[in-house]
Amino acid sequence: MNLYALIVAGGSGTRMGSDIPKQFIELAGRPVLMHTIEKFRAFDDSVKIITVLPEDQFGLWENMKKKYSFSVPHKLVAGGAHRFFSVKNGLKEVDDDSLVAVHDGVRPLVSVDTIKRCFSAAEEFGNAIPVVAPSDSVRMIRGQGNMVVDRHYLRLIQTPQVFNAKLIRKAYLQDYDPEITDDATLLEKTGESIHLVEGNRENIKITNPEDLVIAEALFYTFL
Repeated sequence: MNLYALIVAGGSGTRMGSDIPKQFIELAGRPVLMHTIEKFRAFDDSVKIITVLPEDQFGLWENMKKKYSFSVPHKLVAGGAHRFFSVKNGLKEVDDDSLVAVHDGVRPLVSVDTIKRCFSAAEEFGNAIPVVAPSDSVRMIRGQGNMVVDRHYLRLIQTPQVFNAKLIRKAYLQDYDPEITDDATLLEKTGESIHLVEGNRENIKITNPEDLVIAEALFYTFL
């Protein structure tokens, strides 16, 4: 069975206050996206990597690859107007008889162990998504008020979310729904049960300036 990593990196630098897209911002001396791609290469050097970027960022990415002497093989695919369409475009390059990990390009601190757990569980159950338990107390807004929620029943969702390729391609035949923010939820709508595995807490999504500061500290801690 073939293994794929579909890395979606369609963000801008708006919330980061940056002139360049967040996936190209330097972390520990190199662009975030390069670290992310290399994690999947470290997991298994036979994994086929598909990188989805907005088409108008292709030139910038090619220049960065030369600047940083980045040579990990990957196929570049043009993204869409929303993440849904970017993933759908990437899935066109995936064989049915395979497992595919869909991962955020700005999660460079995913551990190789998390990737292994996800692929292993997906091979057995058809899908696997990494989660961590919240460490803070949680309250839910209800109308004009709010109520406490038992955090022991809650999990925070991460990526990579790994799927039997045939199942997730079928899920992406559904219409775009802006309220669905992750691939597992889309798959669940087809009647599949979702299998949870342990993630790694440092696997944060770099979205805001403070995330980059935290990621820098974590990078050198878990290097």
